Amino acid sequence: MSEKEKDVVVTEKVVSEADELPKTIVRRVVKDKLSQLSKDSDVNVLRESLQGFCESARIFIHFLSATASDVCKESKRQIINAEDVFKALEEIEFAEFVAPLRTSLEEFRRKNAKRKSESLKAKEMNKKGKMKEPPVTNGGGSEEEDEDESSEE
Repeated sequence: MSEKEKDVVVTEKVVSEADELPKTIVRRVVKDKLSQLSKDSDVNVLRESLQGFCESARIFIHFLSATASDVCKESKRQIINAEDVFKALEEIEFAEFVAPLRTSLEEFRRKNAKRKSESLKAKEMNKKGKMKEPPVTNGGGSEEEDEDESSEE
C-alpha cells in the first residue's frame, strides 16, 4: 500500500459516518450551482471532487459552529441562535453571506408562520365542526322510547 493510500485510509477512519454530509445532497447542490454557471447543462462531478466538496463543507460547518459557540458563550448563553451564526460568519470573514442568509431566514420564518396558522385554523374548524354535529345514536333504543318521542311532537 502506497503512502497516499495509507493517508486516505487514515483520513476515512478519522471522519465518522455521523460527521459526513449526505453525498446525494452535496452532489445535487454542486451540480445545480455548476449548471447555473455553465452553458453545458449536464455537468459531471468526479467521485474525488465530490469527496472534496463534502469534506470542505464539513470542515466549514465545524469551524462556523465552533465560532458561533464562542459568540454564544461570550454572551453568557448556552443556546446558539441565528444572530450568533451571523456574527460568526462576520468573524471568519464571510460577511458577504450574512445579508442573503438573513433574507432566506426571514422567508423561511414567514412560510413556517403561514403553515402554522393554516394548521391551527384547520384544527379549529375541525373542533367547531365536531361541536355542531348532533350526537350519533346507535339505534339501540326500545320501541316504547321511539313511540314516546313521536307522541311528544
